[in-house]
Amino acid sequence: MEQQEPPPNSRRDEPRVSAPPRATEGTALYVHLPFCAAKCHYCDFFSVPDEGQDIDGMIAAILREAEVRAPARPRTLFLGGGTPSLLSAGQLMTLLDGLQEITGWRGSAAEVSAECNPESLDLDKARCLLDLGVPRISIGFQSLDDETLKLFGRVHTATESFRAYESARTAGIEHVNVDLIYAIPGQTADEWSADLGRVLDLRPDHLSAYNLTFEEDTRFKRWLDRGRLEAAEEEVELEMFHATRELASSSGLVAYEISNHARPNEQCSHNLNYWRNGEYVGIGPGAVSKVEHTRSGNPRSISPYLRRIQGHGHATEWSETPGEVARVAECWWLGLRLQGGVDPAEVARTAGASDAAIEVSVTLATRLVGDGLLERSEARYTLSEQGLPLADAVAREFLQRLPQGVD
Repeated sequence: MEQQEPPPNSRRDEPRVSAPPRATEGTALYVHLPFCAAKCHYCDFFSVPDEGQDIDGMIAAILREAEVRAPARPRTLFLGGGTPSLLSAGQLMTLLDGLQEITGWRGSAAEVSAECNPESLDLDKARCLLDLGVPRISIGFQSLDDETLKLFGRVHTATESFRAYESARTAGIEHVNVDLIYAIPGQTADEWSADLGRVLDLRPDHLSAYNLTFEEDTRFKRWLDRGRLEAAEEEVELEMFHATRELASSSGLVAYEISNHARPNEQCSHNLNYWRNGEYVGIGPGAVSKVEHTRSGNPRSISPYLRRIQGHGHATEWSETPGEVARVAECWWLGLRLQGGVDPAEVARTAGASDAAIEVSVTLATRLVGDGLLERSEARYTLSEQGLPLADAVAREFLQRLPQGVD
């Protein structure tokens, strides 16, 4: 999973140059490296092809931003993008050693992760990452069908995906996640199950399996609107969703989040912090932060990002502090994706919310229990079997209804 975006109905203020509050020691740190070998046709995260880009200059700018914004001694460090593994060994050393001088992450981070793509992860790169202090990687297989990979705009083959995985294990990387996408146009449930089985035979420590979505401002969404692509039927997508949970579970990976499965003690701590609506600092173009109750973000463009760093030392383009009801809604929106669900008392502490705001959210949760979409066990609310495949719609109820006081 990449960095958590703000809620879909979030309002962004006009651009401003004042930096958000400085994060306390131990806050999670995300570094966004925006370069890819090619832009995937389904991707709505900020990334650009690396050809002709000044990667060394970007690393220098990210380190300058880190001097102003990065927390001391972060408890987790996540290199995302983009494709961090696209960087050379020397560039990775400059970045990670520079972050060490600024934050001391090597003595504090209980989890350090990097996203990798098969075309840029060989044995030498895997050894480099491990030597620099990155023991956890996520490899973007996405599909095992080469024609589908071409449709996606990927520049690797399925064979290269397996080779990259083998390189990671040979290098001694003990914590490996594999990313896959299902509900691809034309894909059958049997084909998905067969491909998933081949990946599970590798015995990854973690699996991220996402249904294909058609995000705005992506090539896939334009193709869908023009009739060039056709979304999978709801019944087929539902069959794939249940097959994913069953096959992953039979291989020892528990679905601790709607799309994420892990062996015991292999859950992604950095992403769990997102889903628990914890604090985090994001640096790099397009990165988002949440410090105290204030959210902020950097420009989703190279030149504006670099100009802001040069002029101000940070790149904050927008900032907002939601009211308590909105903060409560976000905690439910995110937390219901987790196997453990939501405890209203924890929401109150995280959101800094009054009893009245919590009571409104519990009223809505109780209604959804009555609708069969949520279940209650003692103090916790979780998605029911009926609600699981409707997770996004159920969670969105809190964003839409709480601000109106629940209809």
